[in-house]
Amino acid sequence: MLILGLDSSAVAGSCALCDINGEKKTVIAASFVNTKLTHSQTLMPMVEDMLKSSGAELRDIDLLAVNSGPGSFTGIRIGVAAVKGIAFALNKPCAGVSTLHSLAYNLAGFDCIACTVMDARCNQFYNALFEVNAEKITRITPDRAISAADLAEELKQYNDKKIILVGDGAELAHKTINEEYIALAPLTVRLQRAENVCLAAAEYETVTARELLPMYLRLPQAERERLAKINENKTEEKS
Repeated sequence: MLILGLDSSAVAGSCALCDINGEKKTVIAASFVNTKLTHSQTLMPMVEDMLKSSGAELRDIDLLAVNSGPGSFTGIRIGVAAVKGIAFALNKPCAGVSTLHSLAYNLAGFDCIACTVMDARCNQFYNALFEVNAEKITRITPDRAISAADLAEELKQYNDKKIILVGDGAELAHKTINEEYIALAPLTVRLQRAENVCLAAAEYETVTARELLPMYLRLPQAERERLAKINENKTEEKS
């Protein structure tokens, strides 16, 4: 199965083309950028250049996969919209992949607890825990938004195992949770990568372009502020 994977869930963006047939998995091509440019500027040009370099065409793709959340609200929308557009035009199936799940694949080959972390701001992380045993990735917790203090407390129960922080929030989490049994993933495998979106996609049910949706763990800041203002007004009216 030829899979085109996209990631635009944080500052870095990437795309990858993988051939996955059972246990046989090949990364054919991949492209990664970590710049100040927006994903709306870089994502589709990266895809076009990658396909051209690999000799593949969009009509050759069997499945379109994307990290559909959690992550940057704008970034997630851009990635999902890109996949929906391609899938609509070519009538291709899609897979919306958990960003945190695909991050656990960064540590395939390790023997550890993968603590996947993305900076959710407000002293919180988007987080999930996975047990990594060679190529086998087993989910321990659901995706969630969790405070730094609560995450630090939860990780204590795994202090007899090697815990590796991976994701765009890994450095911040490593500084915040300063424990000797917690390690920072190597730089080369620390950030989200589209090839791991392809690898994780095999575990997800496919959907149509119309059914593909972003997966948010909490409301966007503007919506939270709007609701807070409404509640504040209601409180004032009662008083």
